[in-house]
Amino acid sequence: MSSESATIETNHGTPAVQGVLDKLRALQDVLHKKHEVEAQIEALPRSLATKKEVLNRLKRTYLERNEEQESTRTRIESLRGDAVESERVREEYEQQMGQMEYIQTQRAYEALDKQIRDATERETDDRRALQDEEERLDQLSEELAREAELIEQQEGAVQVEESRIEVELADRQERLAALDADESEIASGLDEELLFKFERIVRSTDGYGIVPLQGHVCTGCYMTLPAHFVNRVRRAEDVLFCTHGRIVFYEDAPSEEETEAQIDVFDDEPGFFADADGDEIDGEELLVDDVSGDDDGDHDGDHHGDDNDDDGDHGSNGD
Repeated sequence: MSSESATIETNHGTPAVQGVLDKLRALQDVLHKKHEVEAQIEALPRSLATKKEVLNRLKRTYLERNEEQESTRTRIESLRGDAVESERVREEYEQQMGQMEYIQTQRAYEALDKQIRDATERETDDRRALQDEEERLDQLSEELAREAELIEQQEGAVQVEESRIEVELADRQERLAALDADESEIASGLDEELLFKFERIVRSTDGYGIVPLQGHVCTGCYMTLPAHFVNRVRRAEDVLFCTHGRIVFYEDAPSEEETEAQIDVFDDEPGFFADADGDEIDGEELLVDDVSGDDDGDHDGDHHGDDNDDDGDHGSNGD
């Protein structure tokens, strides 16, 4: 146990430690609220990011549609030229069919007739493809109009969301500044090492770094604690941690009569819990000390010394 902790025990006793526990509980409430506000500040831009992503997706689709529209127009112009050329060729072959110098033999007639059929088929294919492309162009124009309207609406939604987030962020920042001030005020006077441990515990245990005992059970980890440790918690002579790292306390401080009536024999048992001066284990603070160590040895020595005196008195009386 540190000299500072020993001084608190010797010079101030339970009220001083109880005051530290009260401060830690108040600080826990502030830290819990701070973590909530910080989480809200972190989450606020997410809705805006979602709306911006939708807007960007709409714009990408609009650009793709616009490019397709331009390429469709190019194909339409090309198909129109092909259709006109196919029509010209067909008409030329038909004119040749009416002139005898081109069909002097049956074989020449059949060849010219085939050319006319081929030119007619090409013209039909060109005009069918042209019609399909013109229909696609109309469809693209309608889709672009709808998407332009959606983009305009989404841009408005993004602007509204940006304004809302700006207002809410300012409010959260103001609340966070007030909580920072509360934290500084409450934390003043607390041991820096204890404060560091406590704040780390609060962050790693979802906002609960100090919890009450219910009987022999820690309400943070729900482990049953041994009687000698529970007695130490009830006496509130030091800041104590359970094995899972949370600081534990009794809701109501025990009276002097209750403290004197506790079963001190349990203090002789080797402990596996810690005070505020734990060591490192598994990358975390080992919140374990031996209650049979120097400091508790002093307390136990006092108790056993009293017991030996009592035994000596009985021995004298017996004599």
